[in-house]
Amino acid sequence: MFYGLKQCAIDLDKINAIWGKTGLFFGEISIQDAATNHAINNVTKKIVVPFVNKTRDAINARKQRAVVSQAAMPSADDPVARLEKLLTMLQKGLISESEFLEQKARILSSV
Repeated sequence: MFYGLKQCAIDLDKINAIWGKTGLFFGEISIQDAATNHAINNVTKKIVVPFVNKTRDAINARKQRAVVSQAAMPSADDPVARLEKLLTMLQKGLISESEFLEQKARILSSV
């Protein structure tokens, strides 16, 4: 008998749910993304629970990092962030010293 191999890559951000079930010797892992339910059959029983738990942990960690990075991003109205951006532009030579001073004065006067 010949066996084939089907591979599918699913981004962690696209996974809506993951679960597993075990039988006497083998188990099954199911992964649901937005459009499809993917089933991995005949998985060794002892692999099912660790795989599902590690995948859930990775999804939760990724979501947590996304929340932290969004909170750490300064708003467009943040004068400190605007001044830092201006200084970076000056250091890279994108604006002149006089342009930097002019924009700095505008930012500080609007605070």
